[in-house]
Amino acid sequence: MAESVESSCYSSKLSAKSIKNDYMKYISFSIAVAISLAGCQTTSSKSEQSLANVPVNSTSETLAQTATPIDISHALSGDTAAPSKVTDDEHQLSDKALTEQDVWHRIRSQFTFHIPENRRLVAQRNWYAKNQRYLDRVANRAQPYMHYIVEQLEAANIPMEIALLPIVESAFDPFAYSHGRASGMWQFVPGTGTRFGMKQNWWYDGRRDIIASTQGAIKYLKYLNKFFDGDWLLALAAYNSGEGRVRRAMRNNARKNIPTDFWSLDLPKETRAYVPKLLALADIVKRPSHFNISLQPIENKSVISAIDIGSQIDLAKAAELADMTLEELQHLNPGFNRWATAPKGPHYLVIPNEKADNFKQKLANLSKQDRLAWQRYRIKQGDSLGTIAQKFNTEIGVIKQANNIRGTQIRAGKHLLIPVAAQSLDSYTLSKAQRLAKKQNYRRGSEKITYTVKSGDNFWDISRKYKVNYRQLAKWNGMSPRDPLKLGQKLVIWRNSKTTKLEQKPVEQAIVRNITYKVRRGDSFARIADKFNVTISDIERWNRLNRKKYLQPGQLLKLSVDVTNAI
Repeated sequence: MAESVESSCYSSKLSAKSIKNDYMKYISFSIAVAISLAGCQTTSSKSEQSLANVPVNSTSETLAQTATPIDISHALSGDTAAPSKVTDDEHQLSDKALTEQDVWHRIRSQFTFHIPENRRLVAQRNWYAKNQRYLDRVANRAQPYMHYIVEQLEAANIPMEIALLPIVESAFDPFAYSHGRASGMWQFVPGTGTRFGMKQNWWYDGRRDIIASTQGAIKYLKYLNKFFDGDWLLALAAYNSGEGRVRRAMRNNARKNIPTDFWSLDLPKETRAYVPKLLALADIVKRPSHFNISLQPIENKSVISAIDIGSQIDLAKAAELADMTLEELQHLNPGFNRWATAPKGPHYLVIPNEKADNFKQKLANLSKQDRLAWQRYRIKQGDSLGTIAQKFNTEIGVIKQANNIRGTQIRAGKHLLIPVAAQSLDSYTLSKAQRLAKKQNYRRGSEKITYTVKSGDNFWDISRKYKVNYRQLAKWNGMSPRDPLKLGQKLVIWRNSKTTKLEQKPVEQAIVRNITYKVRRGDSFARIADKFNVTISDIERWNRLNRKKYLQPGQLLKLSVDVTNAI
C-alpha cells in the first residue's frame, strides 16, 4: 500500500523543487492510452469469498467489492476472438516474435531483479503456483490496464517487475478499498494520493483513475528508489509501510553492526511478506511452464485511448455517443464517483480505439447545453443552495455556475436550472452510491439493521453496542475503521438472530396495504424497494414507470406493502 504522508513517515527530503519537476512530467490527457483487452471483469461477491485465502496484505484486502463481472470485449476488440491460453514454450517462435505477440513475454524479457531461493519467497511462490484459477482471474482484470502500465514503466525506466505490483496491492481491482484507507489499483491513501497528483473530491477520485494512479505510482516509486540510493527492494518495502519505518529499521541494524538490506531488516509481518510476493510472481511469470502454470495472454497492441472531452458530460450521454453500455464506460473510467465527469476535470474519457473517431465526431457535434440533462426548479421558502444541491444529487458550485450566481443568496419564487442525471441513478451501477448500496445489501447475516450515526459515534462503540466486529462493520459499509463517520450517516449492521423457538412469534397472515410514498432526495428505485421489502419490478408495474427514468423529489409512488410486523 502506498503509505500516507499523514503517518508521519514522510521524509522532508521530498523538496518542493522535486515535486514541481515531477508534476511537469505528468501525462497529457490527450495522449492515447494503449491497453490490451479481450475481456474485462470486476470482483463479484463470489470472487470476494474465493479470494479470502489469497496471501495478500492486510492493508490491501478489498472492502468495496463492487460490480457484477461484465464482459466488455465486444466493445473493445470488435469481432476479434480472445486468444487461447498458452505457456511460454508452446509456440515455436523467436523471443522477438513472442514479445510482439503477448505482453507477458514483453514483461519477462525485461526482468532484472535477482530472485533468491529463500523460505519467505518460496512460501509465496508455492501458493501462487497452486492457484491457477486465481492467476486467471487476476489476468482477466489486468487486461484493460497492463499494456498501458508496461509502456509507462518503460518510458520512466522503471524495472518491469513493478508491472506485477498491482497484483500484490489489489489483484488489479480499481475499486479496491483497504482497512488502511487505501484505494484503487495501486492502493494510495488520501494524503499520498494528493501529493502525487491524484485529485479527490465529491465527483472524482484519482486514486481509482488508471492514468492518474499509474503516473502517481511511478513518481512515488522513483522518489523512494532515490531515497534509498537505488535499492529497489527497500523502495518497495517503503511503498508498503512508509520510508520512515524502513529507515528506522535500517538504523537499528546499523547500530548493531548487522546488514541493512531488505532481507535483514526487522519490519512488520505484512511488509516482510510484501516484497517476496512480488518476487514470487516475477519468478512465475518468468518461467510459468516450470511451475505448470499457464498465463492468460494479453495482446500487445493498443486498443483504447484517452479522449479529451473539454468539459463536464453525463456518463450516460457519453456512453451513448461511444456506442457502449453505461456500465462498460464506467468500468473503463472508474475514477468518476457520480453520474457525470467532474466539473473541474479531469476532462478525458477512456474509449475503445475502434469507437474513438466516431465518439469524437459525435461529441464535436453535441452542443455544450446538451452534455447534461436539465431541470427547471422553482425555489421554495426555506430553500438554500445546499439543500437544493442535495435534492438533485449535485454540488452547490455546479448550480451557481449554471445560473450565474455569485454569492449564496437565492429568492423564493425564482427559478433555477439544475443539471441532473440523464437516467435513473440506479442505472449508473458503478457510481459510488450504487456500489455502496450493493455492498450494504449483500446479505451477511439473518438480521439487517440500519443505524443512523449520532454525534460522538465511532465504529468501535457501535460495534460493541450491537456485538459485532468493528472491522466487519466498516467493511459492510464500504469503509475503513479509520474513516470518520458523519452525523446522520446511515450504516448497515448485519448479525445473526439469537431468538429461540420458544421466543418466536406465531406465524401471522400477511396484511398488505396500499400506500402512497413521496420520493425524497437521494431516493432511488433500489433504496425504495429495499425500504419497503418489495422489488423494483413491483414499483415499475404499480406506477407504470421504467427504472431508467429519473425519480423526482416530491414524486408520489403507489406501493403495496406488507404491514404485518408494523401492526
